[in-house]
Amino acid sequence: MPASPVRVVARHKAKSEKIAEVRELLRSLVEPTRKEFGCVTYELLQNREDPTDFTFVEEWESDEAFESHAASDHIKAIGPKLQPVVADGPDVRTYLVVN
Repeated sequence: MPASPVRVVARHKAKSEKIAEVRELLRSLVEPTRKEFGCVTYELLQNREDPTDFTFVEEWESDEAFESHAASDHIKAIGPKLQPVVADGPDVRTYLVVN
């Protein structure tokens, strides 16, 4: 049986005085992540009504591809940089498509 695609929604809440810094840090993840094996879609969104709210909408070919992404050097390196500029930890949720 082939691996099922995995959809991910990952939210980050910037401190109000650190919006621009968080935006740039998160934007730095887009290009290297899109080049990762198994990445189908990786988009960064910013809430129009609450500019402190950033959300990645992602699709991965499999759980293994998503796990590899989570363990990638650029994801591991961003944590210490984000910690002082976000209001709380990331909210990462994984989903399967229901047909």
